[in-house]
Amino acid sequence: MSILKCTDELTDRFEVLGLSKPILLALAKQGYTEPTPVQRAAIPAALAGDDIIATAKTGTGKTAAFALPILQRLEQGHSRHIRALVLTPTRELALQIDRNFRDYGCHLHQRTCVLLGGVKAEPQIRTLKRGVDILVATPGRLLDLMDQGYVDLGAVETFVLDEADRMLDMGFVNDVRQVVRQLPSQRQTLFFSATMSKEVRKLAAGMLTNPHEVAVAAPATVADNIEQRVMFVNKTDKRDLLADILDSEETGRTLIFTRTKRMANRVAKMLDQRGFSANAIHSNKSQSQRQKALAAFEKGRVPVLVATDIVSRGIDVVGITHVINYDLPEDAENYVHRIGRTARAGRAGVAVSLCGRDEVPLLRGIERLTRIPLTVTEGHPWHAPSIAASRHEDGPGTGRRPTTQRARRARGGGNRSQGARPVANRGGGTRAEGASAAGSGTGTPARRPRRTRSKWAR
Repeated sequence: MSILKCTDELTDRFEVLGLSKPILLALAKQGYTEPTPVQRAAIPAALAGDDIIATAKTGTGKTAAFALPILQRLEQGHSRHIRALVLTPTRELALQIDRNFRDYGCHLHQRTCVLLGGVKAEPQIRTLKRGVDILVATPGRLLDLMDQGYVDLGAVETFVLDEADRMLDMGFVNDVRQVVRQLPSQRQTLFFSATMSKEVRKLAAGMLTNPHEVAVAAPATVADNIEQRVMFVNKTDKRDLLADILDSEETGRTLIFTRTKRMANRVAKMLDQRGFSANAIHSNKSQSQRQKALAAFEKGRVPVLVATDIVSRGIDVVGITHVINYDLPEDAENYVHRIGRTARAGRAGVAVSLCGRDEVPLLRGIERLTRIPLTVTEGHPWHAPSIAASRHEDGPGTGRRPTTQRARRARGGGNRSQGARPVANRGGGTRAEGASAAGSGTGTPARRPRRTRSKWAR
């Protein structure tokens, strides 16, 4: 295995990567001026037909790192069979990748198709029957259509496994292996993962042949242009504080994260009642509801989107100015994924975390992982000094909450009734055991006028 280090010194121009003129024209149309580190390292090796294993989180440009070489290599020949397969864990991410292929290949002739659950299969089947070069799919819907005889992977030349670690987390590992068994043994495999655990490497070992390893920045790396803040607040005051942040700061598109689907609905409904235009998006929403909410957010018609972690990696929207952690994530890695939705393409961004008393251990875990202490904002009316003081008390700081009943009772939390660990469903979606949805909070009344920016927000 050879290691390709991602540095800023390899090249600062797409032209020297060996990409064709139609692709360069498409990149210019998209406003791309220079490749990211992962693109600099991966594209030449992928163009040469080599296998790649890459550690790259969302926001690093990894989609272009595999999409551009696939488009160029497939342009050299034509077939009615599927020649490239991209397997990804979530519906939102599948739609985003398919859109990227269409944008990058706008001057080429490849035919793309996206397979995902939550929508009718008939339009997807009709597209498959017309012939497809590039197929982007979630595991469940892909296996369903394979079982029905609509998908034949016998001619696939390049296979991409994207978000491999998330595939394992969501319980798709057996589905992935089942798909791989239907692929030709002689193929190119491009393997991407935000983290590279022993389990992920074990999965990769059965798919790759003498791969190049792309060494990028550690997954816990946070962009320098993100201003990270924490506000210590009692749980009962979080709603008032959140509304005040949206009302007093110069927010543009704002992405708010909650730990559970129920809380996402409640927060969106609360904001709607207070005059903010907000939608909620999570795995209990139908695919059409999720696509409509994302489209409204992307076009600016609804400037606030409340989401759960399960769909966060599929949200790739330009111009998100603020990410607000209404609930801190149980897994510190998810903090990095969350705030990575802002400060893209060289822009600046703000990440604000609302930290309650029982979330202080999670904050310690986040700071331990990122090695960056979050800046405390104290001047707001809901500041809780006793919670702030507990930040530096001795504690585990693991970045995960205790999950046993004994540990929860020790915290006084009782049995967990919602926000349970996601369990995989066929079709790329997920469900959370013991969770139920409240109102959708999808109304879009006009936003009330801003007050003068408050002193504590500066």
